[in-house]
Amino acid sequence: MLTQCLPGILIPFAGTTLGSACVFFMKKTLHEGVQRALTGFAAGVMVAASIWSLLIPAMEQSEGLGRLAFIPAAVGFWLGIGFLLLLDMAVPHLHQGADTPEGPHSGFSRTTMLVLAVTLHNIPEGMAVGVVYAGYLTGSASITAMGALALSLGIAIQNFPEGAIISMPLKAAGMSRGRAFWAGTLSGAVEPVGALFTIWAAGLVVPALPYLLSFAAGAMIYVVVEELIPEMSQGEHSNIGTICFALGFSVMMVLDVALG
Repeated sequence: MLTQCLPGILIPFAGTTLGSACVFFMKKTLHEGVQRALTGFAAGVMVAASIWSLLIPAMEQSEGLGRLAFIPAAVGFWLGIGFLLLLDMAVPHLHQGADTPEGPHSGFSRTTMLVLAVTLHNIPEGMAVGVVYAGYLTGSASITAMGALALSLGIAIQNFPEGAIISMPLKAAGMSRGRAFWAGTLSGAVEPVGALFTIWAAGLVVPALPYLLSFAAGAMIYVVVEELIPEMSQGEHSNIGTICFALGFSVMMVLDVALG
C-alpha cells in the first residue's frame, strides 16, 4: 500500500524543484514585495494545514477519551514546538533577509546557512504529509485519500515560491544557475525522507497517530511564527504579506474541505 502513497509524498518535493527551476529563466532576484507576498502565502497554507489536516483529525481520532480528547493534540503540539526549538538552537542557519546567523557558531558560508534555514522548516512539512498518509494507510475514518492529497497539493503550492526564494538569491550571490538550482532542490529533499520516516514510525505505534499529527502541526506553527511571519512583515507595505497569508489560508482550507 505504501507504493500508492509515493506520488502524494513526492508532490511537495516536485513543488520545490519547480520553484528552484525559476533560476534558469528569471534574470533578476525576486522583488522584496514579491518575496513578502510568497512568504505570507506559504505561512497561510501552513497554518490552515495545521488546523484542518492535522489538529482536527488528531482530536477526532481521540474521541474515545470524551472531554479529554484534546490531550493527545495538546501534548503532541507542544512536543512539535519543542522539537523545532531544539533544532533551531542546534543547527547553524541564516534566515532570509537577516544579517546575523542563528544557532551555534560555525564556519559555514552564508549560502550554506541559508539552505539550512529552508531545510529546517521543510522537516515539519515532510512529517505532516507522512503522518496524514500514515493515517490513511491505517484506515483512519477521519483521513481520506483525497484529504491526504489535498495536504500534499497545498504544501507543493507553497513549496514552489520557497524554491525560488532560495535559488534566486544564491544565483545573485555569484553561484552558477545549476548549483543554485540544486541547492534549492536539495533543501526540499528532506520532505519525502521525513514523510517516509513518519509513515514507518506511525506503523510501529498506531495509537500514537494523534500525537504524531499534532506534533507535525506544532512544528509547522513554530516555523510560521518564528520565521515566516517576521519575514513577511519586514519593510514597508507589510500588508501585502498579510493579504497573501489570508489567501494561502483560504486556498488550503478550500483544498482540504473540497477534496477531504
